[in-house]
Amino acid sequence: MLKINPEKALVITQERIRAWREEEFKKNDINLQNALVDGTDTTQFVERRNWLRDLPQMCEGKTVEELKAFILELGVVGG
Repeated sequence: MLKINPEKALVITQERIRAWREEEFKKNDINLQNALVDGTDTTQFVERRNWLRDLPQMCEGKTVEELKAFILELGVVGG
């Protein structure tokens, strides 16, 4: 039977999220800049940036199965 180390699963998941969110940060920053140029509300882009920043910490305390579901929900990895 395969035994998964929960601590390593957490670290791997956080690393995958950090790699994935780099492109998301770029997209969000472009949208934020465009909103600033247009003079429109930037709240949603600031909130998304904070959410992206906090994603790795959201993994803490989750089981291996919860981590898997979390990254699948985010679209970090395919099913």
